Amino acid sequence: MDSGAIRRRLALGAAVFAASGLFALVAPGSAQAATATSCAGREVRTLPFSTGTVHVYKRNGYVCALTLPKTSGTRRMMSVSVQARGNRAVVDKGRYAHRAGPVTVHAGHRCVWIKGSVGRGTVSSGWILC
Repeated sequence: MDSGAIRRRLALGAAVFAASGLFALVAPGSAQAATATSCAGREVRTLPFSTGTVHVYKRNGYVCALTLPKTSGTRRMMSVSVQARGNRAVVDKGRYAHRAGPVTVHAGHRCVWIKGSVGRGTVSSGWILC
């Protein structure tokens, strides 16, 4: 292979690499939308409250939940917790800009209690999915 062919292949590789980086910069919203739901399974409940929403998913006995704020971008206190009846709650709490969670527990056929908060707004489900 002569040096001209090597240069052409290197130039082509660099162009493909640059184009892939450009696509990642142009469409960050679509990438965010794809990762907004990090829970496996189907959505079984939506728990809206004044400052956000808790989304609850279920698959093969596992329950997963995440809290999304109504407006994302500014860091504020958020939390989500899932407790299967008879077990301790699993909690994700901190200062987040986009979401709290996901939190997953194995519930089997037991009821679960979901809680979520964004800032001062909170929601508590009571025992559900029994």
